[in-house]
Formats: sequence, structure tokens, C-alpha cells
Amino acid sequence: MTEEIEIDPQQRFEDLLKRDKYRERISQMAVANSTSLIVEFEDLMVFDFSLAQNMVEKPDDYFEHVNRAAFSQLETEDSEYASRIDEVTVRFRSLPESTQLRMLGAANIGRLVMVEGIIVRATPVQPQVLRGAFRCKRCETPSYMDQAGPFLKAPTRCTNPTCQSKGPFEFLQEDSTFIDHQQIRLQERPEDLPPGQLPRTLNVKLSTRDLVDKARPGDHVSVTGIVRAEAPVLPTAGKLRVFRLHVDANYLDVESKEPEAALILPEEEESIQELAQDPWIHRNIMRSIAPSIYGYDTIKEALMYIVFGGVAKHLPDISIRGELNILLVGDPGTAKSQLLQYIASIAPRGLYTSGRGTTAAGLTAAVLREKGGGMTLEAGALVLADKGVACIDEIDKMRPEDRVAIHEAMEQHTVSVAKGGIVATLNARTAILAAANPSLGRYDAYKTVTENINLPITILSRFDLIFVLKDVPKRDLDEKMSAHILEIHRKGEVAVETPIPSDLLRKYISYAKNVKPVLTDEALQRLRAFYLEMRAVTEKVEGSPIAITARQLESLVRLAEARARIALRKEITAEDAEAAIAIMNKSLEEVGIDITTHMRDIDIIMVGKPKSMQDKLRRILDEIVELSKEAGMVEKRLLLETLSSKYKIEAFDAQKLIGRLIRDGTVYERRPGFISKV
Repeated sequence: MTEEIEIDPQQRFEDLLKRDKYRERISQMAVANSTSLIVEFEDLMVFDFSLAQNMVEKPDDYFEHVNRAAFSQLETEDSEYASRIDEVTVRFRSLPESTQLRMLGAANIGRLVMVEGIIVRATPVQPQVLRGAFRCKRCETPSYMDQAGPFLKAPTRCTNPTCQSKGPFEFLQEDSTFIDHQQIRLQERPEDLPPGQLPRTLNVKLSTRDLVDKARPGDHVSVTGIVRAEAPVLPTAGKLRVFRLHVDANYLDVESKEPEAALILPEEEESIQELAQDPWIHRNIMRSIAPSIYGYDTIKEALMYIVFGGVAKHLPDISIRGELNILLVGDPGTAKSQLLQYIASIAPRGLYTSGRGTTAAGLTAAVLREKGGGMTLEAGALVLADKGVACIDEIDKMRPEDRVAIHEAMEQHTVSVAKGGIVATLNARTAILAAANPSLGRYDAYKTVTENINLPITILSRFDLIFVLKDVPKRDLDEKMSAHILEIHRKGEVAVETPIPSDLLRKYISYAKNVKPVLTDEALQRLRAFYLEMRAVTEKVEGSPIAITARQLESLVRLAEARARIALRKEITAEDAEAAIAIMNKSLEEVGIDITTHMRDIDIIMVGKPKSMQDKLRRILDEIVELSKEAGMVEKRLLLETLSSKYKIEAFDAQKLIGRLIRDGTVYERRPGFISKV
């Protein structure tokens, strides 16, 4: 029978830290003016598995051992720097497995865990007392007391043997030891959320300068720390039996401050480069987007561009957005919601929300009152989707006062908040993919897009591309679609084999975000020629509508940049410019055509009224002013007769246009049958 030899944990930690890797990190501490040392937990497991197990189960005891071991090694490496600091804090990175936020419970109290989530709230950094200095008011003797818990605790007795009084004590701020303290709130990541469940949250306490302000709301983080339980205190009844869990952070790792920062292995990078060399890469990615949904090649091409995005430009006076905004308008049952949910799952920082249950504060930022009386910001959907794609379903069902919140985010890519004494501007550099249903149930081809959907023109004009999904019976298409749907139901899986698996596609998108393509002369000339050609139509024929504006030219550049980025090219070719022009033409043919003149008219999207309608409204208004000079108003019957004889405007059309002027508040009915200008 052999006796087990008691091993000193501190000695074992010292043996680990004597390795070249950690000796080098310890010697660099003085250069960085740091008091913390990062240790890979995997190294500890390989070095001594039982020590790593004890570290997880009894972290409070073993952190003392490892911190003393690190300080001892610092004294060996740099005794001068060690004499200037009191202690070294060891921070463990990457535990072998993370604990799901909703799985934390009583069994985890006092253990070392790693949890992952999204930061939705962060308090301001405040000083917290670590060691309090007190002075006895009777004998002036100072005494010191380590602090823990939410309340400041004074000594029970004076340390002077001749005094021994129970107080009162005066707190000495200048002699006390303070540390920086911040509290963040973690929320479960969308991919970890079980269907139909509300996301859980967990408070995380950060201490010391190297942890606070390291991450901001919207960041995906993994936190290594010790699980604590704290009993809430009621003013009269005392502490409650039910405790609240929180985590005292030991290490905070920002996983995706930028979507480009996704972890890509060398063999995956090789696969990505190999895919990019394929001349059919664009078609392969389109076929990999929502493979369960049949058809919609043009829509899928647009969705491909939105996830890759263009390049943002930051000039001294202005910033030009790189992300695209796309609107899908369609009949019920045309798979709009499925497309949005797929893009939210595959895009870096993708986020899906429905307009029915969305408020302005939920989209931008909510100002909440803290227990202490202060105010704090909690990030909304557009801020959480920063550098990603925000998918907003049923945007037309949002309340108008809530919908105005996305105006600024769509063009300026910021969210400005001025509430409760907080004035702040948060980043919301997100592409917006929105879906809307026609206001009358089905899309009416004999009405403009603005008449078909219940959206203000200020939002409609900010979309780069708008597509209409119509449910029109066509025998050939219906046969293929029905076969596709029934095959999915029969097999219970996607009937079509996708060229690129979704996991690899997600990493491909993150990798491509690092590419910043620039316009070549050929691409620039092609885009310029198309823009000038479209503008020239208005010049040639007097009174013609404006076919395109500078806003569409910028959209063309973003589309061309996205197409070049897909192939991992650093230059935008003429082929990219042609593809951008082609998809812009398809969008304008659906929503930018005046249904009465059959001419292209960008005013339908930019102003809400085609030029032909604007001209008719102007004539009606002129006639109302002319005919009401004497009496101050005009009889509707006389106005309709004049419009019919003078301008050939039929009575039915004239009635509709007059009704529009009344709704706009330009004219009003002074008494039944008589109209006057406001």
C-alpha cells in the first residue's frame, strides 16, 4: 500500500508558470504596466488534470494559490516591478466547455464556469471599496477591514487594546483601497434559445481596469468566472430565502466585436480560397441560400448581396454607408418570413424581429432607471445587430410612432437617444432586410408601390432595392414548385443538394468582410454611362419624369462592391458593374414604373407620387385657386367640369385626386360640395 504524497498546489502552479510561454508573458507585464496574467485553461489541464479539476470545483481557494505562484514568478523575472505592485491576478481563458446560461443553477454556486451571451446592458464604471480604512472617533486609532458584499462594513470593535469601543467609526476615503467596478447584463444568444422560450439574462460583475469597459452592448462575449448567489434584502423583512445568481468575472473575451473576427481554421480558410476561385461562385452561393424555398433567383441574388455588403467610406465631413437595405413586398404565402429568418441565421450578427411586437425603444435603445436612482441604456435590436443584418418582418404593421425610430439608422447608421438626462449616439451600422404585406391583402398591379403598402415615403426612399413577390398561377412553375414542396415533406429534408454547407457559408461571409474592393476604370465608366443615360431621358423630352437619382447611383456602387467581395476580389470589374445594373433595373421595373404613362419615374419611391400625378395635382390646385378668387371657394361640380373640358381629366380620376389633396391637407371642404385651398 503506497501513501499518497500531499502536493503543494502553489508549487504545482509555479512549475506550470516556469514554462517559456508564461515566463515571457510575465516578463512583458512591466512593459504593459499590467497586474494580470492570462493562462490558457487547456495548458493547465494538460499539465495537471486533477489540479484543473480542483480549480473548477474550489476556485476561491485555488485562485489564492495561483495568484501567489504568479507573484513569486514575477519576483524571479522582474523583482523591481514586483516591488511596485501588491499582487498578480491570474485570468483563465477558454474552459473546455461552456455552460448554457439557462442551465446555471444551485449546483454551480461557488464553481468556475464559462458562459456565452450578448451584452444588452452595461452600467457606468464606478469605484468600489476593496479594503476600507476607518478611524475610531474616541481614540483616533485607524483600523482596516476587507470589504465584501453590497454594503460598506465598519469594524465591530476598535483595534486599540486600551479603547476597545464599539464605535462610532469614521470612514477614511484617502487611506482606503478602491478598484474599478462595472456590471454588465448577459442575454442568451439567439442560436442558444429553445423555440418558444424567452431569453434568460445574467448579471456579471467586472472588477479592475483590464476588465471594465472592454466590451459594449451588442458584443458577443464569453465570460469565465465564479458563480455567486446573493439574497435580495427587503427594507423591513430582511433577506429573502430565494437567492439571485450572478458571476464574478475572472476573464472576459469579446468573441465578435467585428463579424470579421470569426474563428476560421487554416483548413477552412483553404476551402474558402478554393471556393472563391470557382468562376460560378455567385451561382453556388445563390443556390445555397434558403435551398428549401423554390425559385426566387433574383430575390436570392439580392439577399446574397445584403449579407456580404459594400464598403463604408468615412470622409472628413460625411460618412457613406456600405450596408444595403432591401424591402420585400409580397402576397401572403410567398415565403417572405422564411427568407428573413434564414438570412438572420446565416448572417454574422443576424437578428430577426416582427413588426407586430416591436417598439421604438426595442429597436433602438431603452432608457431604464436603476435601483440606485441613476439612468442606464439598454441596447435595442438595431444596436445589437451592429455590423450585421437586422431582419424586420411585417414592417407595415408597426405603429407609425415606433417606425420613425429606424429613419436615422437606415441612412446615418446611428441611433441617437436623448431621454432621462442621457444624451448618447450609439452605432447601428446594420443592413436592414424588411418584409411587408400589401395593404389590401394582395398586390394590385394597377396601383403604385406606395399605394400598395402602408409605409411612409421617408422609409421607402431609403431602401436600395425593392422587390414585389406576386402569387400568380402559372402551370409550369406551379408543377415544379408543388413537386419541390411535396418532396421536402416526403423526405423530411432539403430535396436539393446545396453547393456550400451553411456553416462554411457563414464563415465564408465573415472571411469576405475583410476584403475592401475598389472601383476599376472600366466599372466606373460603366456605372457612369448608365447613370447619365437614364438622366438624359428627362433632358431630351421636356416634362419627362426623372428616372434615377444620385441615391440609386450610390446603391449601384454598393451592389458592385458586394459582388466583387463575394469572389474575394480587391477590384470591382465591369462584370460586377453590369450585374449591379441588371438587378437595379429589375427592381425599378417592378416599383419604379408609372402605371399611367409606362415610363420610369423614380419619384414614385422618392416622393410617393409619379410625375404624371404631380402634374395633375398641380393643375387641379391651380384651377381651385383661379375659380375661388371671387368667393374664396369653388363648387366641386364646376371644378370637375372645368378639369374634364380643359385638361381631359375624367370625373372619376379627378374625384380621387381631390380626395388625395384633402388627405394631404392642401385643400379642404368648407361646406358640402364646396372646396377651398388651405
